[in-house]
Amino acid sequence: MQSASDQWFDEAYYQRYYYDPRTRVVDPEHARRLGDFVASYLAHLHLPVRRVLDMGCGIGLWRETVARHFPAARYQGVEYSDYLCQRYGWAHGSVLDWQADEPFDLVICQGVLAYLSPPDLRRALANLGRLCRGALYLEAVTLEDYERDAIDLELSDPRLHRHRAALYRRGLAPQFRAAGGGLWLSRRAQVPLLALESPD
Repeated sequence: MQSASDQWFDEAYYQRYYYDPRTRVVDPEHARRLGDFVASYLAHLHLPVRRVLDMGCGIGLWRETVARHFPAARYQGVEYSDYLCQRYGWAHGSVLDWQADEPFDLVICQGVLAYLSPPDLRRALANLGRLCRGALYLEAVTLEDYERDAIDLELSDPRLHRHRAALYRRGLAPQFRAAGGGLWLSRRAQVPLLALESPD
């Protein structure tokens, strides 16, 4: 079980999964609704957002949401794909070990972690904890999602690892509290959650 090769994420990959309306995994309307939800929940929690890290930013679908909801925030896109870094000017790096001078108020990691082997996944989750001082939005498909037929196999990349949800939760627990909806709050953040606001 190995992590994805950097050779996978070339122009053909992004044409298949992001640019072609017939085969893309996410459309602009879905991205807008998701971004509105995340931003509204953070506003509800009174969590200030001044620095945003989009780890594995892809074609930059979150950049518009950040600009709309957090106009004063600094957006940092980091991407593993050489092709996308050349096309969009993202910082080149991996979720395993990319570092910053100071942590971020909002870290986004969508559709990245299922490409990692179990040891690399644990490293990535620990690194996300170091990079985040506020909220993490994390989206990754799990084995349970496949078992419940929640995944469209025709649209999904068949090379994704099918990690159990518990592997993600165990890796996140030392540095994050679950807040629901894919949001995790850093244990460094001074954000109170009511008992029923958290699935823990």
